[in-house]
Amino acid sequence: MSQKIVHVGDIECGSDELFLISGPCVIEDEKIMMTVAEQLREIQERVGIKIIYKSSFQKDNRSSLNYYNGPGLDKGMKILAKVKEQFGFPLLTDVHYPDQCAAAADVVDVLQIPAYLCMQTMLVVAAAKTGKVVNVKHGQFLAPENMKHPVKKIEDSGNDQIILTERGFTFGYNDLVVDPRAFYHMARTNYPVVFDVTHAIRKYGIPSADAKGGAREYLPVLARAGVAAGVDGLFVETHTCPSEALCDAASQLDIRFLEEFMKPLIELHAVEVKYRNALPELA
Repeated sequence: MSQKIVHVGDIECGSDELFLISGPCVIEDEKIMMTVAEQLREIQERVGIKIIYKSSFQKDNRSSLNYYNGPGLDKGMKILAKVKEQFGFPLLTDVHYPDQCAAAADVVDVLQIPAYLCMQTMLVVAAAKTGKVVNVKHGQFLAPENMKHPVKKIEDSGNDQIILTERGFTFGYNDLVVDPRAFYHMARTNYPVVFDVTHAIRKYGIPSADAKGGAREYLPVLARAGVAAGVDGLFVETHTCPSEALCDAASQLDIRFLEEFMKPLIELHAVEVKYRNALPELA
């Protein structure tokens, strides 16, 4: 089965080169956004991994009306446009409603369908019809082989620029588990597969501002398992001071640690690529 290459800027997603999606969970103060972008550019240059800058102008699944949900579409797009102009990163952001897709597509390179919304037909079709790359996050409630259904909706809308992102399954109450079989099933769609490791460590039912709302100790082992399983890219949300982040404070990685976090993953990916075709299909 041949692997489809999806182009995001100068990044060939699905090639033998690992790529990274990274940035703050939600768009915050412009200074924070630009500082993260500057540090990501330095990391990109030093370790040689290509980066898609990610941040959301809206987080519509917060558990309370009192929690920050982003600056909104207009202000958020202005900040992301400034990141692209100054640092040259391709951009990714979430869309939650069909009428957001066209405006977001004017600025960003990848429209992301949130996990909870991956089966929402009108949203998926609106994103597809922009012609932009569509990154569909795997719903926590959906068997991985059933990701073929949103994929087919996008294809039937005339767009074959698709990325799929794994972020764990709901397992019992308020917990997620990552099943490596998901990487296999999603790869069989023939589209690039990304592992969102920072969302996989969130603890449901606990506010992200509470340190107990995430389990960062699992980040290295989960990331290495995903890379060894053959994912094409990693999704690691980063912040200059995660404990003060306005969303996902308990799971974002301090950007000071990102470079050392990525180094063994890049080496491990090279080993996986070397041996990925050593065995025939065993099924």
